[in-house]
Amino acid sequence: MEYVIKRDGRRVKFSKEKVYNAVMKAFMAVDRQLTEEAENIAKSVADSVELDEKYEVGVEEIQNMVEKCLMDSSRKDVARAYIIYRNDRSRARERGSAVMQSIEARLMAKDVQNQNANVDERSFGGRMGAVNSEVMKKYALDNCVSDMARENHLGNMVYIHDLDHYAVGDHNCLSVPFDKLLANGFNTRQTDVRPAQSVNTAFQLVAVLFQLQSLQQFGGVSATHLDWTMVPYVRKSFYKHYKDGLQYVSTSSSVMPQSLSSDMSIVDPAYKADPAAYAYAMDMTERECYQAVEGMYHNLNTLQSRSGNQLPFTSINYGTCTLPEGRMVIKALLDVSIKGIGRLHKTSIFPCGIFQCMKGVNRAPGDPNYDMFRLALRSTATRLYPNYANVDWSGNEGYDRNDPKTYFSTMGCRTANGWDINGMGQTKDGRGNICPVTIILPTLAMEAQYEANRRYGRNFKYELVPDVFMEILDQKIHEAKDMLLERFEWICSQRPESAQFMYENGTMEGYDGKSIRSALRHGTLALGQLGLAEALQILVGCDHTDPRGMEFAKRIEQLFKDRCAEFKKQYKLNFGVYYTPAENLCFTAMTKFKARYGEIPNVSDKKFFTNSIHVPVWREMTPFEKIDIESQLTGYSSAGCITYVELDASAKSNLDALEAIVNYAMDKDIPYFAINVPNDMCMNCGYTDEIGKECPMCGCTSISRLRRVTGYLTGDYKTAFNEGKQQEVEMRVKHFGSMKGGTRSCL
Repeated sequence: MEYVIKRDGRRVKFSKEKVYNAVMKAFMAVDRQLTEEAENIAKSVADSVELDEKYEVGVEEIQNMVEKCLMDSSRKDVARAYIIYRNDRSRARERGSAVMQSIEARLMAKDVQNQNANVDERSFGGRMGAVNSEVMKKYALDNCVSDMARENHLGNMVYIHDLDHYAVGDHNCLSVPFDKLLANGFNTRQTDVRPAQSVNTAFQLVAVLFQLQSLQQFGGVSATHLDWTMVPYVRKSFYKHYKDGLQYVSTSSSVMPQSLSSDMSIVDPAYKADPAAYAYAMDMTERECYQAVEGMYHNLNTLQSRSGNQLPFTSINYGTCTLPEGRMVIKALLDVSIKGIGRLHKTSIFPCGIFQCMKGVNRAPGDPNYDMFRLALRSTATRLYPNYANVDWSGNEGYDRNDPKTYFSTMGCRTANGWDINGMGQTKDGRGNICPVTIILPTLAMEAQYEANRRYGRNFKYELVPDVFMEILDQKIHEAKDMLLERFEWICSQRPESAQFMYENGTMEGYDGKSIRSALRHGTLALGQLGLAEALQILVGCDHTDPRGMEFAKRIEQLFKDRCAEFKKQYKLNFGVYYTPAENLCFTAMTKFKARYGEIPNVSDKKFFTNSIHVPVWREMTPFEKIDIESQLTGYSSAGCITYVELDASAKSNLDALEAIVNYAMDKDIPYFAINVPNDMCMNCGYTDEIGKECPMCGCTSISRLRRVTGYLTGDYKTAFNEGKQQEVEMRVKHFGSMKGGTRSCL
C-alpha cells in the first residue's frame, strides 16, 4: 500500500505508525496499560495493512482491515473497543458535517425558512440568531434530553418547542405583575427605577418592563388588566394638571386645597369646586393619556431587542375597568390602535390587543363599558386587533369578580394560565407557560395503521385502527408528560442569577429566595397537539366538521383532558391541554410526514397541517357554524386555545354583524376569539383595505398584505411566513354569506 484517500478526497502517504498507534489506543482503553502483548498485536496489524497489494485505499477500508485483524487475534475485546470507538468517531464526524452545512446555509441566508414570522432571517441579527439556533438545538438533542425525548422529537411524534433554548434553561411566557412593579419601582443590572408618578411615565415603564422581561425568557409577555393597572397613574397626572389649572386658568384660587390628594378619583366632587381648573385638568389628562399610549405603541414596534432583531412578543388585556380613569385608558388604547402608527398609520403589530368581554360590564347596551366594546369592534374591523377574551368562560371558574388579576386573559398567541394547584388559584399575574411540547396526531394515526396491520394480519379491519390509535396516543401523552418533567427539572436546576431581573423583582411570583422551583411551580406545563383534522381523515375518513369525526375528536380530547388532570394531581404541577399555535411546526411537521408516508389525499396533499383543533381553512361555512364546531372542543383546553373567523371587507362597515359574531362566540363559551378581516396597505399613500394588484387610490403596486399568523399579527405574509403558512393563508375561505353549507360529509 502506498497511499490513503482521506474522507475529504485528499491523497496522503500511507503511515504504518498511525495504524500502530490506533491499535495501541484500543488496548489502552481496555487494559488501562500498554503491555508486550499489545505491542506485538499492534505491530502485526500494522504490518498486515502495509502489505496489502492495493496501491491506494480509502480510510474506511483501512479501518475494516484493522477490525478484521483484531477479530482474528486473541483479543476480541480490544476489537470491540476499536469498533465502538470507530462508530462514535463516525457519528461525531457526521454530526459535525451536518451541523456545519446547516450553519453555512443559515449564515449566508441560503435557506431562509421564516421559522418565526417576527424574525428577518436575512439580517445580520437574524443570521446570527439562526446559526445559534442550529448549534443549540443540536447540543440539546445530543446532551440534554433523554433518548426517549430525542426519538420522539426526531420521529415527528412529540415535538419539543424552542429546542434552541433548552440547554440554557429559560422558560416560555409570563404575565407581568405591572401593578406591583409600577407602584414599587424595580432594579436593573445598571440602576434602579423609581415608582411611576404619572400616566406618561407609567406607560413608558410598561414598554421598558416588557423589554426587560422578554430577555429573561423565550416566549411572550403580557399585561393581564392594563386598564385597571393605570388607574392610580391617571389620578396622579390629573392631580398635577389640576394644580396647574388652579394657577393658570382658575378665576377663584391658585392654592391647592389640602383636602385633595393624588389618589382621589378624577370625578371626586372636591375637584369640581373649581370648574375651570377641573376642565383644564381633564383635557390635559386625556391628552397625556393618549400621548402615553401612543408612545408605548411606538416603543413596542421599534424595540428590536431580542435575538434575531425581534420585537418582544407583547400582549395587553383590557376592557373591564368601569372607573373613569380606566375608561380613559381603554379609549386611548383603542383610539391609538385605530389611528395606526408612523407616517402611513400602519397597523400595529405589537402589542397584541385583547379586549376582555364580561357580562354586565361591556357586552350589551346599558352596560357601563358597552361604548368601549363598540369602539373595540371598530378597531378590529380596521386593524384586526383587539382579539376577545371571555372573562365568563367556564374554564376560569372560581375567579374573583372584584379582582381583575383573576380575570381570564391570554398571552397573545393563545397561551393562558388556569387554576394553580400550588396556591395562587386563578391569579394570572406573575405566572406563565413554563414549557410546551406538541403531539403530532397524524404521525400517530399512520403508526396506528401500521401497528394494526402488524397486530391483526389477515384479520385486519380498518375499524380496528381507531382503538389502536388511542393506545398509542395514551402512550405518547405519558411520554410527553415525562418530556415536560425533564425540561421542568432542567429549568429548575438553573441559578436565579441566570434571570436576575425576574427573580430580584419578583416578576415571576412565588420565589422564596432559595429555589427558583418555588416560583416555577405556579406556571403551566403545556401538552399540545397538532393536526386533529388530518388525523381524523386517516382514522375515520372525515374531519370533525362531520358528526362522525366530531364524535371521535371528543374521544381524543377527553383523553388529553383526563390525563392532564391526573398528572396535575399526581405531580402537583399545572399540566394543561394546549391547542398549539404551530406557526412553524405546521410546515416542518408536514414536511417530515410527507418524507415518511408520501402524499395522502386530504392529509398530506398540501404544505401544512391544520392547526390544533381548528376547522380546516378551506371549509366553506358561516362564522356561526365554525364557532358551533370549534366550541365543542375548546372546553377541553386549559392551557390556551383560539377560535377565529375570516370575514370580507364589508365587515368594516357593519359593526352590528361583528358584535353579533363576538357575542355568539362568548355565549358559546369560546375562551379566546379573533376576527380576520383584509388588511392590505399601499406603501405609497397608506390606503388600507382589501387591495388587488394595485392601490385604487394612487395606482401603486407596492402592497403590504398583513395577516394573522397565530393569535398575533406580523408583516407581509408573502415574505414573513414560511411556505406552509403562506399556502394556508391563500387557502383560507371567508366565513360569511348564507347559512347553507354547514358541516361536511366524509370525503
